[in-house]
Amino acid sequence: MKTQAALIAGAGALLVLGVNAAAAQTRPTQAQENEKEKCYGIARAGQNDCAAGPGTTCAGTSTRDYQGNAWKLVAKGTCASIRTPRGNGSLTPIPNR
Repeated sequence: MKTQAALIAGAGALLVLGVNAAAAQTRPTQAQENEKEKCYGIARAGQNDCAAGPGTTCAGTSTRDYQGNAWKLVAKGTCASIRTPRGNGSLTPIPNR
């Protein structure tokens, strides 16, 4: 019984480590963030880079295409020129979108 319990505890610990490693890989590095800017309203559903406001937690949690409070990192200076069916990207959250 003790062996089974130890194996289950070990497997659980490995699962937690794996989840934490996967989460770390989805976050941009500081150097990447310095060359990029957050662009709101351009992400497709489930393809935002991180927190998208109330009801979301981090990358891949936006629920609608071009959600106004969901953002993606883009090259600095390009956000406003990115066009979507709902308008251009924005450097600030887009209300009611």
